[in-house]
Amino acid sequence: MSNMQDKLKIFRSGFVAIVGAPNAGKSTLLNQMMGEKISITSKKPQTTRNRILGVVHRPASQFIFIDTPGIHKAKRPLNIRIVDAAISALGNVDIVLIIMDAAYPDPESEAFIVKKLEKIKQPVILVLNKIDLVKKPDLLAIMDKWAKEYPFEAIIPVSAILGNQIDELVAAMEPLLPEGPPYYPENTITDMPERFIAAEMIREKVFRLTGQEIPYSTAVTITSFSEEKNGTLVKINATIHVERGSQKGMIIGKNGSKLKMIGTEARKEIERMVGAKVYLKLFVRVHKNWSKDTKALRRFGY
Repeated sequence: MSNMQDKLKIFRSGFVAIVGAPNAGKSTLLNQMMGEKISITSKKPQTTRNRILGVVHRPASQFIFIDTPGIHKAKRPLNIRIVDAAISALGNVDIVLIIMDAAYPDPESEAFIVKKLEKIKQPVILVLNKIDLVKKPDLLAIMDKWAKEYPFEAIIPVSAILGNQIDELVAAMEPLLPEGPPYYPENTITDMPERFIAAEMIREKVFRLTGQEIPYSTAVTITSFSEEKNGTLVKINATIHVERGSQKGMIIGKNGSKLKMIGTEARKEIERMVGAKVYLKLFVRVHKNWSKDTKALRRFGY
């Protein structure tokens, strides 16, 4: 019994915010640590708008990750909300993980983020990502520069895409978590409802399969999500909202080819998540200037 109590004594669990400049690789890092695709990833910045929660279970600890949107200097109402959400996520976590792109630095965003850290009392770990693209002397120079800029708890170089140094990062975070029992049962990966993740997966496909101007004007809402045939079939109707008629045409594509591609790719991913066959029907609607409309922002969940 005493052995069991010892084990319980040293279990640690807590909340970790992942923060970084747009496109630094936060979502990829989260997916690597979890071994599951929960947070959406894309080569275009600004894909993560909501605070998607990922739960990572380790033998002696549990990490609850809050994946914040990219912190950047914002001007549009939607983007100002995104940045506010990111900053507010930092106040109630146990560890802050700042992730920077070591290969393609973004000095303005990085300086802006480090300035925001001045108000933070929690331990901050700096993760330098994409080290597979950086020569070793350059990496050491970057690490040295940041060590002088801010009293980070640790500076850990990683390659999120290759999964390099992920264990070292977890080992650096673990002792910083408060002692305590796990918050979630072991089979929990995220507390986001499947509807929300399905919408995010569809939006990711719009990101990947359309041109530059489209993604920032896109929101996805799930109009119906129902299980049938004893849970072996999931029927989903979803609407892709855009701001202009021309964007609608670009998403639908010639003879509906682009929309079909978006639907097929999203369906495969949603099937993997729900473990059932998925019937997905997509609609495209024009909602003029929704990203500047506070009511629409609320309705679309921002």
